[in-house]
Amino acid sequence: MSSTPTEPSAQEPLRIPVVEEQLAVGARTVDTGRGVRIHKTVTEHPVTIDERLLRDELRITHVPVDRIVGVDEAPGHRHEGDTLVIPVLEEVLVVERKVRIKEELHITRVRHEQRHLDTVPLRAERVEVERFDEAGDPGA
Repeated sequence: MSSTPTEPSAQEPLRIPVVEEQLAVGARTVDTGRGVRIHKTVTEHPVTIDERLLRDELRITHVPVDRIVGVDEAPGHRHEGDTLVIPVLEEVLVVERKVRIKEELHITRVRHEQRHLDTVPLRAERVEVERFDEAGDPGA
């Protein structure tokens, strides 16, 4: 019997191959479906507003004074409580020049409070997401 090249001869040592496995790890993108559909709806619901509103009003009253003062004694504006008093001056000829306070403007701030009721629409958005599988059918 002759020996074949695959069979070891008596003179050749027996060789056994050693195999080692290696692992290669990576990532790839996989298409898992056809996409999504988004449904967005806007709803309105009335809201009642009940707020206090403030409104200022100015009352102007002409108050006659008719008082003579010196040129250097002419008064400036002043406050009397909530009222601003502005003197209205006029020069008059006398033996000497003096300033007569002709009148004063009394300006009083009067604050009014009133209720304001109104209905305004408020919007709210609602979103629904619909997913598709690989066949294009909406998923469960």
